[in-house]
Amino acid sequence: MKKIISNDIVTLRSLEATDLDVLYCWENDTRLWTVSNIMAPSPKSYLWQYLQNYDSDIFNPRQLRLMITLTETAEPVGTVDLTNFDPFNNRAEFGIMIDKAHEGKGIGDAALKLTVGYVRDYLGLFQIYALVPTSNTICIGLLKKHGFASAGILKKWINHGTEVHDVEMLQLFFDLTS
Repeated sequence: MKKIISNDIVTLRSLEATDLDVLYCWENDTRLWTVSNIMAPSPKSYLWQYLQNYDSDIFNPRQLRLMITLTETAEPVGTVDLTNFDPFNNRAEFGIMIDKAHEGKGIGDAALKLTVGYVRDYLGLFQIYALVPTSNTICIGLLKKHGFASAGILKKWINHGTEVHDVEMLQLFFDLTS
């Protein structure tokens, strides 16, 4: 049987209680706050409560966070997020974060490929989309490599302190009839 969310490089899995420390580091990395809409540090107690109440059924909370781990070692190296899940219109917003120490190793590419297969073949979504700061040319290039197409630029979309950023909206449609 084909594994839907694992390959030789990475595995996508549900969040576990053991992820507390790594989530604490990532959620409190101020470099990521611009795209994650975080405005203040997250206490461990909040993250612990989040992990204890985590629901991996995308239909209930209308979102899904999956941990990206290295297949060989099970080391957590990032997350994939499906948010703003809309079952009526059959779409979700896609987000990905790769730990800085693991950037440039093909992990994002492998995780995105798995995610695309998962949302198309298992969840049966019609489309996923991403909102990426225009300055993040690496992420935009990665998405386009996997078939995402630009749907336009949203001007002054992300406000972070005194900085305002434009974002590019990218969409990937699936032909579910074939």
